[in-house]
Amino acid sequence: MGLVARVVEEAGIATITVSTGRDITALVRPPRALFVNHPMGNTFGHPGDAATQGEILRAALDLAVTATQPGVLVDLPRQWDAPFVYFAGDATPEALARQLKK
Repeated sequence: MGLVARVVEEAGIATITVSTGRDITALVRPPRALFVNHPMGNTFGHPGDAATQGEILRAALDLAVTATQPGVLVDLPRQWDAPFVYFAGDATPEALARQLKK
């Protein structure tokens, strides 16, 4: 989605991505991103948890107003309520070098 966000931004439309994969988001560098430390597939919280969903949505919309530079990645200070493990693997030095040139 970060790559799509770049294209949409080029058309003059502001975007915010909400991510559960911080490492991937940092490599793609979308225009504005909010990281939520939740398991993939649960970006906005548990089904039916309107309070958490609203909190995350408000944080994303706030980022649209407060982000002062492109490529900003903000960590939302909230944790999932149960242990989970996410490991995307190690990024190769070549992939990191390519992303840092962008």
